[in-house]
Amino acid sequence: MPRKQQFETTAIHAGQEFDPSTGAIIPPIYQTSTFVQDGIGGFRGGYEYARGGNPTRSSLETLLAALEGGTHAFSFSSGLAAEDALLRSALESGDHIVLGNDVYGGTHRLINKIHSRSGILNDTVEMMDLHAVQKAVVPGKTKILWLETPSNPLMKISDIGELAEIGHTAGAIVVVDNTFASPYLQRPLSLGADVVVHSTTKYLGGHSDVLGGAVVLNDDELSSKVQFQQFAAGAVSGPMDAWLTVRGIKTLAVRMDRHSANAQAIAEHLVGHPALDRIYYPGLESHPGHELAKSQMSGFGGMISLGLKGGPKAARRFAESTKVFQLAESLGGVESLIGYPSEMTHASVKGTALEVPDNVIRLSVGIENVDDLIDDLDRALPKRALPKR
Repeated sequence: MPRKQQFETTAIHAGQEFDPSTGAIIPPIYQTSTFVQDGIGGFRGGYEYARGGNPTRSSLETLLAALEGGTHAFSFSSGLAAEDALLRSALESGDHIVLGNDVYGGTHRLINKIHSRSGILNDTVEMMDLHAVQKAVVPGKTKILWLETPSNPLMKISDIGELAEIGHTAGAIVVVDNTFASPYLQRPLSLGADVVVHSTTKYLGGHSDVLGGAVVLNDDELSSKVQFQQFAAGAVSGPMDAWLTVRGIKTLAVRMDRHSANAQAIAEHLVGHPALDRIYYPGLESHPGHELAKSQMSGFGGMISLGLKGGPKAARRFAESTKVFQLAESLGGVESLIGYPSEMTHASVKGTALEVPDNVIRLSVGIENVDDLIDDLDRALPKRALPKR
């Protein structure tokens, strides 16, 4: 029996056969809106119209399924478009969602502000507290248990296996947003989850030059519903976006190794800094989810959040003072970014259970030289704790 192909090889070759007509090692971009038919209904390769399918998008979907260990994958125009299609496929009016109290603000906004209009109910819960999750999940009523691990932005680690058991006992679909970890560091389907979602804009694309999202799953019936929803509503990724995402994935393994190594070094360097009251990074032994992260991840990733002792004034000043870390939303690119979640990525959840403390800064650690990154942070951080104002 042949040895199973390793992740790095799959990331470069799955769905990426060379062009048989020319021998081009990189498959072409099929920049076309429609496909000529061999007579009415005679589709070549199953392609009819680009909303329904495109060979470039198909190659990305084959690759995504292979990386996550799924049988079906769908590539969308954004991460939220992917989540929206999944929700519309799985839910009906009156159904209930339980989601973590530290999910991406846009996910909560989509569920709480958009899908609630269709009669979808939701509750947020601390996913690290399994007893609290069991109490929140209502058998026969809760149709989706939704978690992020690591979470955004407080880097909480949830036990995918235990939560999958809780969700399945109640008859719920267990969905994991795997954006922060990427399939290189974590494969939720193998741990018991039913569906994986991604913002492929982030680590999968990896170069801050493409917008996209993905749904990966094994269930044939739910897959058919997602496929129909995508075709009927049309939130597909374009061929250039799909091609750029494939290009990014080819270097995912080496990038994630560097992201993780840089973040670990930075987190360890900042331990004990007088201006910080907390470092949110699962690679530190002091992190409450450290041992769990070790058991279900192969690395700790490139995201760090910091709590500043001086409150929001100190946090804002720090975010606006770095040079190598650039002030911008998003994450997962080769360049380092810094953000202030309370007023940026998570502004929409102010006043809810998901509200982010206003002294928290989020770092997306890139793949630059780590000494330059540490020097940049040291220069921007105050040498002592600023008084709260």
